[in-house]
Amino acid sequence: MNAVEVPRGTGSGFIWDKEGHVVTNYHVIKGANGAKVGITTATGTSVYDSTLVGYNPDKDVAVLKINDYTGPLKPLAVGCSSTLRVGQTTLAIGNPFGLDHSLTLGVVSGLGREVMSPTGRPITNVIQTDAAINPGNSGGALLDSSGNLIGMNTAIYSPSGASAGIGFAIPVDTLKQQVPNIIKNGKVLRPTIGISYMQGAQARALGVNRGVLVLGVPADSNA
Repeated sequence: MNAVEVPRGTGSGFIWDKEGHVVTNYHVIKGANGAKVGITTATGTSVYDSTLVGYNPDKDVAVLKINDYTGPLKPLAVGCSSTLRVGQTTLAIGNPFGLDHSLTLGVVSGLGREVMSPTGRPITNVIQTDAAINPGNSGGALLDSSGNLIGMNTAIYSPSGASAGIGFAIPVDTLKQQVPNIIKNGKVLRPTIGISYMQGAQARALGVNRGVLVLGVPADSNA
């Protein structure tokens, strides 16, 4: 599917926790070590520097940490994407074309979609919505009618590059797995069996028809 990402270096994000972690798309901050983050309070908007904590390009997720902000932060209430139904109301928040704090309204148009990540690997279980998502919305929050986070706006399908009513959001259940791991380790750690082994056809050629032919066990591996 020819999904169009917003230009690198411009986009949206949202507060994940009271420690000042901000979640956005990897393709928004690709190649950068930090970003300028605008925080809006009752007295106005202030801009702060942030540092890149880590990212997972395979899921198009990145986490920033706001520097030198001492005021209170109110993270979004985290919802659940596994219980979403087609037709539910969605609200997309972001900065389309630099118009900050814009809100668009739509519905869940489809579930279980698939889009390509910046590395070319598929991102599965993506939410499709007709809430207008335009360049600058990427990395912004997709909310349900109760204001709970259900996804992160990430891409659109459009011949022109502007909203055509087909937008995609990474589901919040994916973010629940990715973000804490990135905050803790700076990247997503995947489980491994800790061995190297010979592929099945080659092993069978050597007479190994059952089990696995182990070639080696690296030092300090899980095995």
